[in-house]
Amino acid sequence: MDNDRTGEALAPLAAAFRTGDRDPTAYANTLCDRIETRDPEIRAWVDGAKSRAWLTDETDALRARHSRTESESDASDGTNRPPLFGVPVGVKDIFHVDGLATRARSELPPDALAGQESTAVRRLRAAGATVAGKTHTTEFAYFAPAPTRNPHDLDHTPGGSSSGSAAAVASGTTPLALGTQTVGSVIRPAAFCGVVGFKPTRGRVPTDGVIPLAASVDHVGTFTRDVAGAALAASVLLDGWDDWDGQGPTGKPTLGVPSGRYLDQVSDIGREAFEQALDALADAGYELVGVEAISDIDDVNDRHNTLVAAEAALAHGEWYDRYADRYADATRELIEDGRSAPVSALVRGRRGRDALRDSLASTVEDHGIDAWIAPAALGPAPEGIDDTGDPVMNLPWTHAGLPTIGLPAGDVDGLPVGVQVATGFGADERLVALADEIAGVVGDAV
Repeated sequence: MDNDRTGEALAPLAAAFRTGDRDPTAYANTLCDRIETRDPEIRAWVDGAKSRAWLTDETDALRARHSRTESESDASDGTNRPPLFGVPVGVKDIFHVDGLATRARSELPPDALAGQESTAVRRLRAAGATVAGKTHTTEFAYFAPAPTRNPHDLDHTPGGSSSGSAAAVASGTTPLALGTQTVGSVIRPAAFCGVVGFKPTRGRVPTDGVIPLAASVDHVGTFTRDVAGAALAASVLLDGWDDWDGQGPTGKPTLGVPSGRYLDQVSDIGREAFEQALDALADAGYELVGVEAISDIDDVNDRHNTLVAAEAALAHGEWYDRYADRYADATRELIEDGRSAPVSALVRGRRGRDALRDSLASTVEDHGIDAWIAPAALGPAPEGIDDTGDPVMNLPWTHAGLPTIGLPAGDVDGLPVGVQVATGFGADERLVALADEIAGVVGDAV
């Protein structure tokens, strides 16, 4: 499939809506046209998103509300409009949204899954965004695939579990989408679909109102077409966001490249693409420091996977007791494994998160590293949609709860590849600031 890149970047679109240079209702109609045209093949949206009338009516109501406010304040230039005024957003179907059922790609009754609207969605709406609809997810954000296809090649997976959100942004049917990551469910599909995926520090975006998979490692994240869009969304979603002012060391940042067993997991194709991205960064003046980090990756992988299983069993306990026969095989196996896991494994997994975070922080300090860079996936998206790809390259960064951003880094035979960049715990603002320039260097590396 010839990927259609007529989708728009979030930041300039939102700016045009705020100033009145663009009409958000007209754009809502355009977006509905795109969904109707493209989504029957890609299937990013649950039931083709919400109806045109719903989205345009909500947008009109938003405009009317702010027009009254502007009239009362004698401000008609949009300067008092919220940052995401009129911006439609796709929401992964494990977030509760007022007016929309939450199905989580499951056979469980929607009434059993119902809950209060998520804080993330409320923050977006308070910032002026409108919900265009729900995007497809794997069942309960685990591995049972969604029907979504990769916009770059319909015969390949878009990744999971935030399949629909990544594909919706990549296909130009929304400028912003919400996802979650418990292992690799933001960064991996972003890489497969050629968009920017941002997974903030664990806890900086509240997860209430989101059906949990593993509560202590679940993260809310976003998909946008570029880093500027990720920064704009982050300024609305993250607790205590403070735009990075660029103060600190001058010159190019030093990037740590984790070598050894962790990097050995990547495929030959993925390694070649990653090395080309590193070459581009070196040519651009970045200092690259190879460090044997996460040498116990096999233990980290096992610890994280056991933790996810044990916490999934806890989160789904009542539902599973009533509806076990309605769960997909992969999710059922996960929950059964979690139920048989000893309490000591749960404790070990939770303690391991902090231990890995501390170990990475020590390595950063010892080697003068400003940020880590690594492949965002094993390689390009695998063929077929019955397998969403392996998240193992994302797992340690998720386990440690570190802020991570996935950046497009060219393509291999028409399929996107990406890199991921991570900084220290809580340093989300600095990460996004560093990533903007890095994205420009690696964007055409392959």
